[in-house]
Amino acid sequence: MQIIISNSSKEPIYEQIINQIKSSILSGDLKEGAALPSIRQLAKDLQISVITTKRAYEELEKSGFIYSIVGKGSFVAEQNLEVIREKKLKVIEEQLSAVIVNSKEIGLSFGELQELLKLLYEE
Repeated sequence: MQIIISNSSKEPIYEQIINQIKSSILSGDLKEGAALPSIRQLAKDLQISVITTKRAYEELEKSGFIYSIVGKGSFVAEQNLEVIREKKLKVIEEQLSAVIVNSKEIGLSFGELQELLKLLYEE
């Protein structure tokens, strides 16, 4: 598992870790039951505070992406991909609603919006 931290990003480091681990789990790169690096090891590898990695792991555990066993480490939890897909679809719908509102405010036609979406999707 490779995590890349950007110090120039406006996103906090713990969120960068969370998003990259979630992405690896959802894409299937990290399989159910796979061991994650220890909190201390990840902090050392990324040259960041143990507190930062601990927070990222705690958030991932709250979200149900990982589970921890005292003395053993943290592992990828079983994922209900259909539930995750539904959650992602809901987020997409909310974001698209905001796009539609913004498009109407500046007078962008449906055709122009479709073309823009097509261009961005194909990148």
